[in-house]
Amino acid sequence: MSKTIPQTAVSATATPKTWFITGTSSGFGRALTEELLSRGDRVAATVRNPATLDELRSRYGRQLWVARLDVTDAAAIRSVVRAAFAELGRIDVVVNNAGYGLAGAAEEVDDAQIARQIDTNLLGSIRVIRAALPLLREQGGGRVVQVASMGGQITFPGMSLYHATKWAIEGFVESVAQEVAPFGVEFTIVEPGVARTNFGGGGMVAAEPMAVYDATPVGEFRRAYAAGLFPTPGDPLKMALAIIDSVDRQPAPRRLALGSDAYAMIRAALVDRLAALDAQRSIALSTDCDDFPPAQADVAARDSTASRENTAARDRAAARDERHSAHV
Repeated sequence: MSKTIPQTAVSATATPKTWFITGTSSGFGRALTEELLSRGDRVAATVRNPATLDELRSRYGRQLWVARLDVTDAAAIRSVVRAAFAELGRIDVVVNNAGYGLAGAAEEVDDAQIARQIDTNLLGSIRVIRAALPLLREQGGGRVVQVASMGGQITFPGMSLYHATKWAIEGFVESVAQEVAPFGVEFTIVEPGVARTNFGGGGMVAAEPMAVYDATPVGEFRRAYAAGLFPTPGDPLKMALAIIDSVDRQPAPRRLALGSDAYAMIRAALVDRLAALDAQRSIALSTDCDDFPPAQADVAARDSTASRENTAARDRAAARDERHSAHV
């Protein structure tokens, strides 16, 4: 770990920030780190092999703080997070980015692969958030960016364990965001589509295939993926820029879908899900207790809708205020 880092000069038009980012050797973590450093921000970068950041350290010196971290090591997470806050003085944004993909049907993956996938993608993210929360509270607030995936809203056959971690971390963040909002800590869940990173190469682990799945959707998915038939529209740098820009938005966007594929597939899934729910409305209402007023269900639904509309209105007003301020 490096020594205490002084504030670094940045453009007069920008507000300097300090970021804590996991998984910075490649992909979104690397793109974020390089872009932020080039802007003059400070970055606390964690990585399993610090040597992968040697070139950046030689270029940016003490502007870049580096620590070795495997997010499956709970004790190391607590130690590294505390050290980063202590040495940097304040951390404005925590980015949970470390993770990888596990491909294989549910019965193809073995117990060790399942444990490693959950420990890295889900428990690792939870541990980082839990370690950072008391420090963010003590400094009066901050932002947490959780890199999930469009796979936290949709699913593909042959990726069940990966999807389990992404759906789970989104639920965790949804709840925690409500718990710590009074302390000025805000969350954004990033849901990238397929991007031109190493996710499909070194970032993906594949289970031993079973022949019985060859003629199933799992086999079709496997063959299409191996043949490179999945479009990869996502530009990692453009996605990194969108993540950086989101941090300046108030209030924090709860979700940020990145990529045309993410937008199209998430939207289609949500529309289908809502249609299926509406089709079951009479069944849902029929299971209430007899002494529960039927109209009460509609009142509850209207209250929920009104709450969402009020939140959306506040978001639009905040966006208008931000645009106005930018022109003043």
